[in-house]
Amino acid sequence: MPEIAERMPDTGTAYRVDFYRWTREQARALAARDHAHLDVVNLLDEVESVGRSQRTALESHLCVLLVHLLKFQAQPQRATPSWRHTLKAQRTAIARLIARSPSLRAYPAAIVEETYRDAVRDAAEETRLDPRLFPPALSFTLDQILDPGFEP
Repeated sequence: MPEIAERMPDTGTAYRVDFYRWTREQARALAARDHAHLDVVNLLDEVESVGRSQRTALESHLCVLLVHLLKFQAQPQRATPSWRHTLKAQRTAIARLIARSPSLRAYPAAIVEETYRDAVRDAAEETRLDPRLFPPALSFTLDQILDPGFEP
C-alpha cells in the first residue's frame, strides 16, 4: 500500500502554492480522463464555489438595482442619466446570469426581501436620508424591479 501512496501526486500542494498552475493541471487531467491526477477534494470545493459566486453576483446586482429604485422613489428630482444607466446595467446583468444559469430563475424571489433591507441601508447612506424615510417593506413587485422600463 505505501507504494501506491508514493505514486499518487500531491495535487493539493499545487493548489496551495500556485492556484493558476493547479487549474491548468486539473483541466489537462480532466480532459485526459486522468483520474489519478485529479485533486477531487479541491475540485469539489472550487465547483461549489463557482455556484456560490453566481448566487452572490445575482444578490449584488439585485441590491444595487434596489438601491437605485429606492433613490428614484425618495428623490425623483435628483434622478440622473447615471441612475438610469445603473438600472439598465443591473437588470441586464441579472438577466444574463439567469440566461446562463436558468436554475437561478427563482433565486431573486427567494432573496428579494432580505436584499431589500440591505438596499434600504445602502440607499440611506448614499442619499444621507434617514432610513425610516424609506418604505419598511418592499413596495415594488419583482416583475417591476426586473422590468427594463420601470422607474418608480
